[in-house]
Amino acid sequence: MKKIVVFGASGDTGQYFVKYFLEHYTGDEYEIIATGTRETNYFNQFKVSYYQVDITKKDEFSKLPKDVYAVVDLAGAMPARMQGYDPYKYINVNITGNLNILEYCRENGVDRILFAQSFGDIKDYGEEDPLLTVDLPRKFSFTSDHTIYVMSKNFAVDMIENYHQMYGLKRFIFRLPTIYLYSPVDTFYVDGKVRKIGYRLLIDKARAGETIEVWGDSSRVKDMVYVKDFCQMLFKAVFVDRECGYYNVGTGVGTSLLDQIKGMVDVFSEEGRKSKIVMRPDKPNAPQYIMDITPAVEELGYKPQYSYLEMLRDFKTEMELAENRLLQK
Repeated sequence: MKKIVVFGASGDTGQYFVKYFLEHYTGDEYEIIATGTRETNYFNQFKVSYYQVDITKKDEFSKLPKDVYAVVDLAGAMPARMQGYDPYKYINVNITGNLNILEYCRENGVDRILFAQSFGDIKDYGEEDPLLTVDLPRKFSFTSDHTIYVMSKNFAVDMIENYHQMYGLKRFIFRLPTIYLYSPVDTFYVDGKVRKIGYRLLIDKARAGETIEVWGDSSRVKDMVYVKDFCQMLFKAVFVDRECGYYNVGTGVGTSLLDQIKGMVDVFSEEGRKSKIVMRPDKPNAPQYIMDITPAVEELGYKPQYSYLEMLRDFKTEMELAENRLLQK
């Protein structure tokens, strides 16, 4: 069988994609292979082969199969998972590591690569107009601890374009905003220091029936895309009959901050102890953006399956299943 190798499969998004692929692929021509830096037995339950690979070391790629049809590249160092600030890691993983992946593709005649890009290169446009299109010129700050990260992801995209034009490697780039998903890990790093993920903090407050504050302009909107819709997009790109594509990941719909919090209260608060919502316009504004998904709709046949409330309900189901599994151990 032809292999589809998923780099970064041991991360949250990678795990969701492997599971999504197995649930939606009904043929017998392709086999999915998982790789990651972590030691894990997660994929044993699906009878999926897993290889522990450090992508910054080219010799470790010799562990991997050679008869590969596609590479799904979800690997990368990112600020949300970095304690302190180590810009060398962005260079080593996001540039050298991805160059090694591209060489693996070239050496083994891989048909296509799918790559997860950050929307950090265009998100600042959201303050002028929330709708972010695929073809916006790069625009980002050169004065933050995210700068080298964004630059490294941009350079990885440029390297992929080089391999596309020079070697004919089909390339599909996916520009990601925040991808919402349930994970047992509910913290991340901000400026190198650990913090609770914002939406997980709000969900916890809703579950406890605690008061929730709405900061800043409550009408500012955000595209709330669920991980399973991102997986749908990737799945379609694995098989689409095209040479290349560049896609914003999203729903194309903006949900206001107030509606976001109302939804969390409706879905997660218990009857009789619904969280009280307090407006705090004196507090800082949240970011705003809507991802234009037109190219993905037209070229991949992508159709988001989860509205905001449907996403929250599925999130709750995933969370409760995980909690029940812990109780049974």
